[in-house]
Amino acid sequence: MDRKILISLEANEKRVAILEKGHIDDYFIERHDKQYMLGNIYKGKVRTIIPGIEAAFINVGSEKDGFLYVTDAVRNPLDAEEEPEIGGTVADEEWVPKKFNKNKVKINELLKEGQELIVQVVKEPIRTKGPRLTTFFSFPARYLVMMPGENKLGISRKLDNPKERERIREIFKRLDYPSDVGFIVRTAGMGKSEKEFKRDVDYLVSIWSQIKKDINVKTSPSVIHKELSLVERIIRDTFSEESDTIIVDDPATFKTIQEFLKEYMKGEKVNLKLYKDTVPLFEKFNVEKEIEKSFQKNVYLKSGGHIVIEQTESLVAIDVNTGKFTGSRNLEETVYRTNCEAAKEIAKQMKLRDVGGIIIIDFIDMEEEDHKKSVIRILKESVRRDRAKTNILRISDLGLVEMTRQRVRPSIESALYRNCSYCNGKGLVKSETTMVIQTIKQIRRSFRDGKRKTLEVNLNPDVAQKLLLQEAKMIKTLERQYKSKIIVIANPSLHIEEVKIAIVKAPSRLRMFSK
Repeated sequence: MDRKILISLEANEKRVAILEKGHIDDYFIERHDKQYMLGNIYKGKVRTIIPGIEAAFINVGSEKDGFLYVTDAVRNPLDAEEEPEIGGTVADEEWVPKKFNKNKVKINELLKEGQELIVQVVKEPIRTKGPRLTTFFSFPARYLVMMPGENKLGISRKLDNPKERERIREIFKRLDYPSDVGFIVRTAGMGKSEKEFKRDVDYLVSIWSQIKKDINVKTSPSVIHKELSLVERIIRDTFSEESDTIIVDDPATFKTIQEFLKEYMKGEKVNLKLYKDTVPLFEKFNVEKEIEKSFQKNVYLKSGGHIVIEQTESLVAIDVNTGKFTGSRNLEETVYRTNCEAAKEIAKQMKLRDVGGIIIIDFIDMEEEDHKKSVIRILKESVRRDRAKTNILRISDLGLVEMTRQRVRPSIESALYRNCSYCNGKGLVKSETTMVIQTIKQIRRSFRDGKRKTLEVNLNPDVAQKLLLQEAKMIKTLERQYKSKIIVIANPSLHIEEVKIAIVKAPSRLRMFSK
């Protein structure tokens, strides 16, 4: 498949869009003002040990201390033979570990406060949480993942052809690499040559050799190893020499990519182009609008139906609706076709938005079991190309699908947007009518002491207008009842839900709405 990797640098923001058949398949952003930690290795210091949750907080020099579970701390890759083994997951590949009983190992038996520790970040800081750490290191390349301290070869479970697995094992018997590292062959390694595997092995071994040197000379807290930049990671993890074209609009980034390709893909022919047109790169390939649509709450389907995506603190809720689509046969067929289309679009949106954690999908209710199974099958097939791990359960009796998607960094939506300062992230504000009723209640409370007074009531202009036009009689009634004066002031600086009432000695010359 002909793919294009578009790389654009503008206003200190680096964006990468991967196009397939002219449409966005994946999207990434990186900003210069944000610290990225995923994959970095640090020499840290144990700050606090919490036996109750079998975890420790590690000072790695970041704003928030890193979090280390006991199961991520029991194995030290620098001294693997003396520590019990545990398992972990790397990218989309599985490492099959020895059996490990976490109940037999206590965090306060492994670590002590003030102890120095070498750790790797496996999850970026998210909201109030610091980075998640491990001592179970991994370093990815295009076709391999290196595991220091593991003198083994693992092969992705997705490579299920026995002959291919045996071919790869024979290649690794001939390769020369240190005895203190092991490798997992990734799915992308299928059919690759000894030369291509050797290139990855040499690249990864050189990284590990430098890390071991730096560990002995650096003090804590400090960075021992920094993961590649966004552009370099994309090329390393997704680029295919046979089908991909890389187009970049920034000369400095273009030069950086050239240097990286010379080191990492020595001798390979790469279709790399510097974009010089006056029309912005993303506009030229018609992806700017597609990106913008990807972060709307409502995503419309070609059939006329739509899905609604709501991200909350604890989960992502996705609702499927038929919308304008009425079908041509019967209700069950209409619902089924809408759900099938929605399943494909949901997989795409999860990948583009990089949402993670718990995801609840409310498909439209279907009567036929075959239809339910078919929708789940389509959803599973659609997420198969997603690099993040997913786990999808069957449709419940309520028509809900529970699933999880690996979350290692904040979603792109949370990186691009912040909570609305007007509604504080609720997505809703009180109506003008509600605020008029609330204002009258507050005016009444201000007169409870029975004293005569003049009140200045400051309101958002929309609320002030509605109060004076629709509740003029009520204002007059309150003035007569309490023998006082009420002055309503339209204040454009006030939030629609703000009401400010002040007592004044005499009416001041202020802007007021007339009746």
